[in-house]
Amino acid sequence: MKFSLPSAKEGIVVLVITVVFSLLTATFVGFRPEHFFLIVLFLLLFFANEKTRKLAVGLLPFLIFGISYDWMRVYPNYMVNPIDVENLYNLEKFLFGIHIDGQILIPCEYFAIHNTPIGDFLAGIFYLGWVPVPIAFGMYLYCLKDRNIYLRFAMVFLLVNLLGFTFYYIYPAAPPWYAINYGFEPILNTPGNMAGLARFDALLGIPLFDSIYGRNANVFAAVPSLHSAYLVVVLFYAIKKKCNWGILSVISIFLIGIWFTAVYSSHHYIIDVLLGILCALAGIALFEYVLMKLNWFKMFFDKYLNYIK
Repeated sequence: MKFSLPSAKEGIVVLVITVVFSLLTATFVGFRPEHFFLIVLFLLLFFANEKTRKLAVGLLPFLIFGISYDWMRVYPNYMVNPIDVENLYNLEKFLFGIHIDGQILIPCEYFAIHNTPIGDFLAGIFYLGWVPVPIAFGMYLYCLKDRNIYLRFAMVFLLVNLLGFTFYYIYPAAPPWYAINYGFEPILNTPGNMAGLARFDALLGIPLFDSIYGRNANVFAAVPSLHSAYLVVVLFYAIKKKCNWGILSVISIFLIGIWFTAVYSSHHYIIDVLLGILCALAGIALFEYVLMKLNWFKMFFDKYLNYIK
C-alpha cells in the first residue's frame, strides 16, 4: 500500500483542528494518555494513504461521541438542573418492587443479595461489550464496503448519544448504587463506582472495571441508560443489512445480556433501561424519517458518503 498525502487544504485543516483540540482538552479537561493515543492514531490514518484516510474520516462519528462524553466534565449536568435521587428510586420501587419478608426491594437491591459467580462473570462479559460490539459491527459494515449502511449506523450511534447526553442535562439522576450506598442526599463530585461489577473484578483478580469506572465523567447521568440503547441501534441496522442468523443471534444475546446486567449490577434502574431503549428508537426514527428527508442533510450525508467510498 503506497504512501499518499492528502491535499494541502485537507492537511492544514486537520492539523489546525488537532492542535486546537489538544490545547482546549489540556486546558479544560486534562490531557491524558488516551487522548495522545487517539490523536496519533487518527493522524497516522489520515496522512498514511487514501484508504486509511477514508477510514479516519469514516470513524469521526465515534470519535465525536468519545469527545462529547469526555467534555461533559467541563460543565457537569448537576450545575444545570437539580439531581434526582429519591424520586427515581421510589418510582422504581413502586413499579417494579419485589416483596420479600415484609420488605419491598428494588430489583437492584434484590440482585445485590441474590447473585452467583456465573451471573457475575456473564454480567462482566456483557458489559465489556457495550462499546466494542457496536464498533466491531461498524467495522464489519465498513470492511464489507457497505458504506451507506455503515454511515447511517455511525451517525445514528452518534445521534443517540447526543440525545442521551442532552437528557442528562435536562434530568440529572443518580444510579441505584448511589441511593443504596449514599442515601438520597446528592453529594457532588462523587467518584465512579463499580457497584455489582466489582464481583467480576474479584473473580478475575484484576482491576478491570475499577480502571473504567474510576474515570467516569459524571455519576449523575443514569437516565437514560445508553448502555441499553447501543445494541438496539446495532440490531436495527443488522436487520436492515439482512445479516445472517448467527450475527443476529450474537447481537441479540448481548442486547438482552446488557439490559439484564445494567440492573443486576446496580448501575441502572429498569426505568433507565426502558428509557434507553426509547432513546435508541427515537434516534433511529429521527435520523431515518426526519433528517434523511431534509434536502440539506441528505446533501451533507451524500457528500460524506462519497468521500469515504
